[in-house]
Amino acid sequence: MITTLWLAVVLVCFLMYVVLDGYDLGVGVATLFERDATHRRHMLESVARAWDGNETWLILLGVGLWAGFPLAFGTILPHAYLPLIVVLFSLITRGVSVEMASQSPPGHRWTTAFGVASLLASFGQGFALGTLTSALHLRGGVFTGPAFGAFNWFCVLTGCTVTAAYTALGYAYTKLKSSGRLRETVARRGVVATAVAGGLVVAVLFAVNATAAPLNLDSPGRAFAFGGLLLFAAAAGGTSLVTFPWKRQSGPADTLPIGGLIVATVSTFLALGVARYPVLVPPGLTVSSAVSPHDTMVFILVGIGLNMPLVLGYNVFAHRAFAGKSDAGLHTDEPPTAESLVVTGAQS
Repeated sequence: MITTLWLAVVLVCFLMYVVLDGYDLGVGVATLFERDATHRRHMLESVARAWDGNETWLILLGVGLWAGFPLAFGTILPHAYLPLIVVLFSLITRGVSVEMASQSPPGHRWTTAFGVASLLASFGQGFALGTLTSALHLRGGVFTGPAFGAFNWFCVLTGCTVTAAYTALGYAYTKLKSSGRLRETVARRGVVATAVAGGLVVAVLFAVNATAAPLNLDSPGRAFAFGGLLLFAAAAGGTSLVTFPWKRQSGPADTLPIGGLIVATVSTFLALGVARYPVLVPPGLTVSSAVSPHDTMVFILVGIGLNMPLVLGYNVFAHRAFAGKSDAGLHTDEPPTAESLVVTGAQS
């Protein structure tokens, strides 16, 4: 029971990070395709107030994996060291660039750094996930594989897939937070990003069976759950595709695109989890073989359990405090300032 509960905690932290940091990474990637400096600045400022809270889930995920499944933590990390190092340095660069761009307007170079770092972090995360389909080399519970042994074409595919999915989330979030010409632009691009992400997800689902971690759909219950979750994801993704072009300035026209993409993302990851459980990394690193002693899990679960509501509460507070559209500067030649965005968000 405690193992299942701890696995659920790790899964929740993972999904919260993917959804929350996914949209602000996607906004960063989207700035690279936006030529208007005012629009780029608006997009950066729209995530400047929440990105740090979003990334807190990554810390909880690392602690949860380290405390609950130490063998998995100690072997998966060296298995994917290089892409994870790229991800960490990219996240650091993003944080610095957001603060520097906000403090030193117009900060065009820092805005570019924000976009490039977001692209590298998105691709690196997808690449690292792809390495988990390569066979893990262990000897006496210690990773003994080569540094580049897990790198293959499938990692590139998953890297592109995660980047496209994050970009679609970023466009959906930008549509939620903007109006006017920027809103129309991101709506058009959001349709393209969503369609590309959906196509890449389908390619991943077919290609994964050619790796060392094929989908396990032997039992009827597992196959039914997998298929049901994918149908749910497809319906949610289709909803986003249909509602992205809607021009109404509020209500479902703004919330359905990002809501559909969130549901599609969560459903897809759950479907892959159902098809892979209980294997963490092939060929034989499973949940039961990587779990911590019972007493350790109970002790750490109390700490994680106390912190999760605090982090979630902060996320809710930050998004509610700055709810509404932040349109300051979008209809002038001057870039929006952090103060003007705060005022606009509060008035909404």
